[in-house]
Amino acid sequence: MAAALVVGALVSGFANVVLDRLISFEFVNLVVGKKLNKKLINRLRTAILAAKALAADAEQKQFGDELVREWLDSLRDALYTADDLLDRVFTKAQIRSKVRPRLPGCLHLSDRKMVTKIEDVIERIEDLERRKDILGLRVLQTGSSSSWRPTPSTSLEKGTVYGRDADKQALMKMLNDNNDHKLSVISIVGLGGVGKTTLAQWLYNNEDLMKGFDPKAWVCVSENFDVVETTKNVIKEISSGVCSLDGFNLLQQDLKGKLSQKKFFIILDDVWSEDADKWNSFITPFQHGRNGSTLLLTTRNKNVGPRVQNYYSYPLEGLSDDYCWSIFAANASFPESNGCSELEEIGRMIVKRCDGLPLAAETLGRLLHSEHHVEEWKKILSSDIWELSITDNLLPPPKKGETLEAVGYECFDDLASRMFFKQVQENDEKHFVMHDLMHDLATFLAGKFYCRLSEGENEEMRSLTRHLSCDHPISEKTYSSSKIESLRTFLNTDHGPLWIEKESARILSKNKYLRVLSSEKLSEFPGSIVKLIHLHYLDVSRSAIKTLPESLGKLSHLQTLKLSWCSELMSRPKMSHDRR
Repeated sequence: MAAALVVGALVSGFANVVLDRLISFEFVNLVVGKKLNKKLINRLRTAILAAKALAADAEQKQFGDELVREWLDSLRDALYTADDLLDRVFTKAQIRSKVRPRLPGCLHLSDRKMVTKIEDVIERIEDLERRKDILGLRVLQTGSSSSWRPTPSTSLEKGTVYGRDADKQALMKMLNDNNDHKLSVISIVGLGGVGKTTLAQWLYNNEDLMKGFDPKAWVCVSENFDVVETTKNVIKEISSGVCSLDGFNLLQQDLKGKLSQKKFFIILDDVWSEDADKWNSFITPFQHGRNGSTLLLTTRNKNVGPRVQNYYSYPLEGLSDDYCWSIFAANASFPESNGCSELEEIGRMIVKRCDGLPLAAETLGRLLHSEHHVEEWKKILSSDIWELSITDNLLPPPKKGETLEAVGYECFDDLASRMFFKQVQENDEKHFVMHDLMHDLATFLAGKFYCRLSEGENEEMRSLTRHLSCDHPISEKTYSSSKIESLRTFLNTDHGPLWIEKESARILSKNKYLRVLSSEKLSEFPGSIVKLIHLHYLDVSRSAIKTLPESLGKLSHLQTLKLSWCSELMSRPKMSHDRR
């Protein structure tokens, strides 16, 4: 369900990108009423809004209905096409406005062709909206369950805790060492599914450890950290479910009275908010307990939680493959399968791809609980589920005085703090990599819009493909296919003799909507690159090129030009504006 809603969120998010373009000052000033009439723009906007309104319902139904999944893919494809066409009209209008003044009432042949293409896209989107009754799609009302929330946790233990003896001892020591402080805050920090809640449940239910703690409370917070509601829920936990108060002041006074001069242990599970003002308001009643009182949080973000004098952050790492195998085997009822050695071999390969996340091992184990055939286990191992960006303009716009690069750093730091990326060290060098399961989920969510052509694999491009990477020379079949004409991203990781001028011209000439192009170790610079007027990012690092064409400086959208280790490069063109 979570994956389904992320797909829907991607569709809704990209719809907003297109809608924002339609009302932007620059677009309206250069395009509306000049290149495209206002009636056409309004019709496109209305069609997108109507289809977008159905996406929330479609996102919940797509995994149970292949036709709904295809509907979402078709909408996403139409939005990509609309954005490509609008971006092309806008970019050409920008170029022409700098070259020569606009001639009133003059509509070029290319403009008329563009109008026809946009009308075709509108028809596609309107047709998708008309299919809502056939597919049973409806507009979800505000406040209905259109966004996913995890099942609330409780303090009840669910079973055996595997592989956490060292973590248990470390957290028990933290709790026992807190007796000199009135309030200690401990945050258990880790990836979703790594076992934070399970470990907190074990602590909460450990009778020996909990001796002397009274009252105790367990509150599941989740994404929406409402200070008033959370305070009320703590009172309910302490008061056996009773709390008739409403005002925040009354709630805080009541909670202060219930905690004063008492040694309490309160768990806030699945916390997301970094809002310092909310935390400062929330924490006040907790400052009046006896020494040893503890507030324990579980969170994916190391920046979450109140900052008090005695604050600990405990990073929870993934389990070993052996412990994950124990979880997987227990949930898959592996012993009932007669301990088949071939099943165990496949199962251990499945577990390895869980990358230390016990929830993933548990979920996959339950999925295979009643399947004791080798072929079924192989299907899971090879499933698509094992297999996002400047190209789609999803970075928030820079604030006044802020560069796009600074925005990118801020977004990266936020993702890293939420464990989306992890830092690794190789040969005395530190760098970040995407967590394996995150990568697999991202690839799964990209679906038919992403293709990786890898030597020895049989994957082929589809008509929906917008993002392509390849690590070997591209076949003649791929070159000649119309499927290659709508790419937004092309990453060539092949270091062979692919990029001679003739071949590069063939593929680049077909891809006029490219936003990202990366191809290292070029022998010469393909002249056709300068025709890619939508290009945002160009990486030609480690290339033997000696010069770059002056016309490269006219690519007005180019934000990043990467020339690392181009040792033979003697000069570069003057750019029309600053770039990284």
